[in-house]
Amino acid sequence: MNRKAMLEQMTDYWNNNMPFNQLLGLKITQFDAQQSEVQFTWQDILIGNPSKKILHGGVTASALDLAGGTVVAANVIAQLTDMTSEALHQSVSKIGTIDLRTDYLRPGRGEKFIVTAHIIRSGSKVAVARMEMHNELGEHIAFGTGTYMVG
Repeated sequence: MNRKAMLEQMTDYWNNNMPFNQLLGLKITQFDAQQSEVQFTWQDILIGNPSKKILHGGVTASALDLAGGTVVAANVIAQLTDMTSEALHQSVSKIGTIDLRTDYLRPGRGEKFIVTAHIIRSGSKVAVARMEMHNELGEHIAFGTGTYMVG
C-alpha cells in the first residue's frame, strides 16, 4: 500500500464509518501532511442558540478537533516505514486528543463551514495542530489548538 492509498482509506473511514461525524455532517475534503480540511453545511440540528440561529459551540469544537486529528494522522502516515494495512491501523489507532483549546471569535453563522488545520509540531509521542474555521463568506468564526497523543 502506498501513502496516497493510506490517506484515501483513512478519509473514507472517517467520512463513512464515524457515526458522530456523520451526525454533524462533517466531511474531510483535504487530507495530507501539509494541511487538512473539513467541511460541513448548516443544519437546524446544529443550533446552539435558537433565538439567534447560530452553531452550537460543541459543533465548532468537534469540527476543529477532527481537522486537527486528521492533519496529525497524515503526519504519522508520512513517517511510516512499514506500508502495510496493519502498520497503518496500529499507528493511527494510537492517536488521541490530549488537549483542545477553542477560541470563538464570532457567532457561528453561515450556510457552509470550512475548517483547516496544519501541524505546529510533530514528535514521536505528541503532535500539536492549529485549526481555523471560516464560513462560506470567509468570516473567521473560530480557531483552535489541539495537542494529540501519537505514540
